[in-house]
Amino acid sequence: MDIRPDDLSDPRVVALLRAHRADLARHSPPQSVHALDVDAAALRAAPIAFWSVWDGDHLAGCGALKALAPDHGEIKSMRTVDAYRRRGVAARLLEHLLAEARRRGYRRLSLETGSGPAFAPAHALYLRFGFADDAPFADYPADPYSRFLTRSL
Repeated sequence: MDIRPDDLSDPRVVALLRAHRADLARHSPPQSVHALDVDAAALRAAPIAFWSVWDGDHLAGCGALKALAPDHGEIKSMRTVDAYRRRGVAARLLEHLLAEARRRGYRRLSLETGSGPAFAPAHALYLRFGFADDAPFADYPADPYSRFLTRSL
């Protein structure tokens, strides 16, 4: 598996992000879907660094880091392609994002994910990597459909 910086120009990556948002919309009301909108022009100008995971020529996953403050980052839109689930893609990508967050000087890394049963695999992954439940951060409102997690670096 190869984790590469990504400029969102590959249609396969764009399709994965669109599928990610559509899947989130099946499990959460619209106001509770906070994944990156690949169709928003502001995405490319935002303080977001994006990576994709490749198995040869096959896309396996993606994820991003958003700068919230000089010492605080947010994980955004981690997604594994269905055919690559349960093969360690998300864990490898999360290790990469944690290392990149440290390299950028972040002392804290946060994320928002869904709170329902469909998100249980994500919860287990983040807890295994030392994230703990926390209050809403940045501009997120309290939301029963969201779970907020943070860890120190």
